[in-house]
Amino acid sequence: MGFLRVILLVVLIIPIFAIFTDSPLGRALARRVAGRNEPPPELDNLAQRVEALSSEVDDLSRAVDTLREENQFLQRLIEDGGGRPPLPPRSSP
Repeated sequence: MGFLRVILLVVLIIPIFAIFTDSPLGRALARRVAGRNEPPPELDNLAQRVEALSSEVDDLSRAVDTLREENQFLQRLIEDGGGRPPLPPRSSP
């Protein structure tokens, strides 16, 4: 009697399994299991955008540093410019 129950159980499980795997739920589960190692395409696009934005931030940071140095140089020129003696008057020929 036990052997017949096992055979009956296997005979019923096979069609149920086939119906489940062909259903949208089974297909979604299969895609999820198969795609675990790959990041979704949206994440790949976001990673590229983050990389591009990061490089732009680095470029802007360098530009700000350059402007800061130029500003400091001009401030020193303005501050030190008052200590120079005036130019002699122009002589007429």
